[in-house]
Amino acid sequence: MKIRAAIVGANGYTGFELIKLLYNHPHFTLTAAASRSFAGTRLRDVYPALSFVCGNDVFVPPDADEIAKKADVVFTALPHAASAAIGGTFHDKGIKVIDLSADFRYTDINLYETTYGVTHPRPELNRRAVYGLCEIFRAHIAKADIVGNPGCYTTCSILPLYPLLQAGLLSPHGIIVDAASGITGAGRKESVDYNFCETDENYKAYGVTTHRHTTEIEEKLHATVTFTPHLLPVKRGILATIYADLAPQATAAAIDKAYGMYADEKFAVPLGEGVLPELKWVAGSNVCAFGYKIDHKSNRIIIVSAIDNLIKGASGQAVQNANILFGLPETEGLPAIGNHL
Repeated sequence: MKIRAAIVGANGYTGFELIKLLYNHPHFTLTAAASRSFAGTRLRDVYPALSFVCGNDVFVPPDADEIAKKADVVFTALPHAASAAIGGTFHDKGIKVIDLSADFRYTDINLYETTYGVTHPRPELNRRAVYGLCEIFRAHIAKADIVGNPGCYTTCSILPLYPLLQAGLLSPHGIIVDAASGITGAGRKESVDYNFCETDENYKAYGVTTHRHTTEIEEKLHATVTFTPHLLPVKRGILATIYADLAPQATAAAIDKAYGMYADEKFAVPLGEGVLPELKWVAGSNVCAFGYKIDHKSNRIIIVSAIDNLIKGASGQAVQNANILFGLPETEGLPAIGNHL
């Protein structure tokens, strides 16, 4: 039996990745790809790569009543507040919701509203939502009706830091995350800042001290973080270099023991001391890989973490959450090997 899945906000890069993953998934069938701006347009005319599987399927209007008739789960990928509004409508109709905006990521509504400058349209539902970082919160995800899919930078930052903070091996104060993302992280939009001539052979910081993922990282880690994102002249991938002060009892052996919580994980992969991942290792996969080195002179740890921002950082993690929600093998339909080339 196929599980019926719909996407609202399907015309962006994350929507495209979701469409690909759902078409290749043995248990899900895509019943609606909704887009207000492309309604009535064939999927293949927006993304010709879909020609071989989507035939003459078209984007449909984001009509919650119509979509709800043919969906068991809906992936919402709309702007902040709009995503929660339509997601709440689906929830009210008894449909599971996986939201790729920030609307259901925060426990503290006030922090969310301050960070994003909006009023949450369904705060009562936010209390029911579960943060969808699968390797850490899967037991709660399995019982959820609404999942807030984590941000890409946050996934790359939280997964390597969480076990070490839980084990008391790091100071929760003054953590530094310098992360660089491919251009797809900016979304599918026309902007001079992201065209070829502006980005090729260039590298720059942006959102310094103001990037919205900072508060998400801090809330989930219960730590203070200085987060600086950078724009890489590549299409996809995030590489984060993380600096943190070590506790007196922290050793390489203790760090490896803490990372033992991921021993059976396929998509959160600690590489150990001295093995530092590269983008090409993970691009095209649902894997977050991370390694570290200890700077004994400064008593700090330097962690390097890598993900594909569109897969583990967005659509792949959303499908991983859907697998958990419906009791499927968590790795089902998800790539575990990077493209390398």
